Amino acid sequence: MGKVTKEEYKEMTGNFIHDIIDEDLKTGKHTEIITRFPPEPNGYLHIGHAKSICLNFGTALKYDGRCNLRYDDTNPAKEDMEYINSIEEDVRWLGFEWNERLWASDYFDTMYEAAIELIKKGKAFVCELSPEQIKEYRGTLTEPGKESPYRNRSIEENLELFEKMKAGEFEDGSICLRAKIDMSSPNINMRDPVIYRVVHETHHNTGDKWCIYPMYDFAHPIEDAIEGITHSICTLEFEDHRPLYDWVVREVGFWPNPPRQIEFARLNITTMIMSKRYLKRLVDEKLVEGWDDPRLSTIAGIRRRGYTPEAIRKFCNDIGVSKADSTLDIAQLESCIRDDLQYKVESRHVVTNPIKVIIDNYPEGEIENCPVENNGKVPELGGREVPFGRELWIDGDDFMEIPAKKYFRLFPGNEVRFKGAYFITCNEVVKNEDGSIKELHCSYDPATKGGDGDRKVKGTIHFVEASTAVKVKIREYGYLMKENEEGKLEFDPESLKETWGYAEPSIADAKAGERFQFFRKGYYIADTKLTTDDEKVFNSIVGLKSSWK
Repeated sequence: MGKVTKEEYKEMTGNFIHDIIDEDLKTGKHTEIITRFPPEPNGYLHIGHAKSICLNFGTALKYDGRCNLRYDDTNPAKEDMEYINSIEEDVRWLGFEWNERLWASDYFDTMYEAAIELIKKGKAFVCELSPEQIKEYRGTLTEPGKESPYRNRSIEENLELFEKMKAGEFEDGSICLRAKIDMSSPNINMRDPVIYRVVHETHHNTGDKWCIYPMYDFAHPIEDAIEGITHSICTLEFEDHRPLYDWVVREVGFWPNPPRQIEFARLNITTMIMSKRYLKRLVDEKLVEGWDDPRLSTIAGIRRRGYTPEAIRKFCNDIGVSKADSTLDIAQLESCIRDDLQYKVESRHVVTNPIKVIIDNYPEGEIENCPVENNGKVPELGGREVPFGRELWIDGDDFMEIPAKKYFRLFPGNEVRFKGAYFITCNEVVKNEDGSIKELHCSYDPATKGGDGDRKVKGTIHFVEASTAVKVKIREYGYLMKENEEGKLEFDPESLKETWGYAEPSIADAKAGERFQFFRKGYYIADTKLTTDDEKVFNSIVGLKSSWK
């Protein structure tokens, strides 16, 4: 996995966020651009996060700035080192490197001081309403909220109670610290939100030092301000939280040039699930193989599927950055994957649902090597030789006993080109007792060596020589989700189908993670978990555009 260069992002497509940055640089508000990618380490990242990663890290590269990786680890009950390790692997796989790796929990002392500052200013109070009562008092979108009976406690009493909270004298959920803003605000987020709660849990970073923890809406703007983040880029669901973001950094008052939050539309793709909660459910219920199941939208999953980081970065750049949510067709993503792979990978002959072909007039026991190119679009990738002999395998899709209209592959009496070898004519179909095809008896024209002759044929198919064939397992992936009768997406248990086929002998050298074009079929990757020296297992990445269906 190659590291992204600044040059790639110097040419990054402009967007409304960059327009804001350009203006801030022009007016001198900022002289250096600092962004951050702030995941919560409570699950694996998905392709939606890839858009945020590319935007935050790419923006920093474009403006010769810095981008931090910061873990929002303010909830001690949910964090896990497995998720932290996976996040860092994902960021690096996409080609980015952070300026600093930071933890929100490193700032707990400053957040505590900020809370004390708000209490002293009369901007925060300790509330003993239960979580259910707080929700009830909050009001609705059409009705104002009701003030807590504890709202007008004295500053001294609030300071004393908050210190007791810190000392562990209260049970979880029995008491909290709330900002004192406006219970009649049309923005529900501004109706005296909770900014600290009691949680008696051991934290992975701070141990048992704290039993009170800041809420995300309070912690996040402080984290950004401490790090000197200039532009806090986040997804659209935080737009309604921006007034609270601004209120926190303004009212705490520790930072003279606070960060600016800017929201963009999150990435939605047809047939792909972007909900961490739903993804976790699929994993926990063992409906999929794990967080890196190739059908999942997780970065770990698409990496194992065989998608390339270059294609993901290009996709994220091509779709742009907008202010309105929309859903993209997965065909757009697949097109980027296909466009990237077509100039990178070598082709191999692989047949599935194989049919035995016997060339009756070819010498018994003789095998010759036929030269074929590794990639017809990239001569620099060179060529190889594939064995040809009397007994061959062809793909089940390349023969029809009764051909359909415009079917130019093999059928009785028809002549086709075997790629790189000879013109072959099908003379006889031999069947088993159950009516299935046992073998095809064919003849070849020795004058057409190399697959060229003085007459034209409309069909070209590939083959695998029988005695040197390597048996491979192939995992064909459909879309994880399908529409049910009510038009809603649901898990499709048929989205993974395992089959097998025969491949040319060079496939025996394939290493885990190596990608190929299976000639005339699609792009495949040797599975990074299941492929061994003795067994080759391939995942379908994306198909080719077929000329005949």
